[in-house]
Amino acid sequence: MAELAHFLFHAAVVGIGATLVMDAWWLSQKRLIGVPVLDYAMVGRWLGHLVRGRLRHDAIKDAPRVACERMLGWTAHYAIGIGIAAVLLGVAGVRWAHAPSPGPALAVGLASVLAPFLVLQPALGAGIAASRTPRPGVARRRSLVTHLAFGLGLYLAGETWVMLLRLAG
Repeated sequence: MAELAHFLFHAAVVGIGATLVMDAWWLSQKRLIGVPVLDYAMVGRWLGHLVRGRLRHDAIKDAPRVACERMLGWTAHYAIGIGIAAVLLGVAGVRWAHAPSPGPALAVGLASVLAPFLVLQPALGAGIAASRTPRPGVARRRSLVTHLAFGLGLYLAGETWVMLLRLAG
């Protein structure tokens, strides 16, 4: 039981940290050069409809609102970040959290782009890998870069945690 708690704690620390890095990347892109970013209320709206049995929408923005959709979307965003960190620790081992290296973190971050390409974008009405968007190549490139930023965030969160532990101990 202690091993599971240790694993989940590290997944939460690394996942939240990585998601914060990804969000900082998005915010800088939005503010500095006006890149549009995903409105997590739409993710919450999709999840609200998903629990009622509707998986796919032609355009999620046209679907009826659901209660607390923004909070639901942001909560899911961070929970998914923790889940992906758990995948990293499951593949690389919990020992990775004590001696992080960039390779596994970047690989998991890059692989995580499959979730929006194959699940979220089609479900929200954008098609597989944003194929139904006005500029699919641009959307794909932005998704790849954002997920690489998340992978970098996995590594930076792991390194930051190790540094904080050294300072505390």
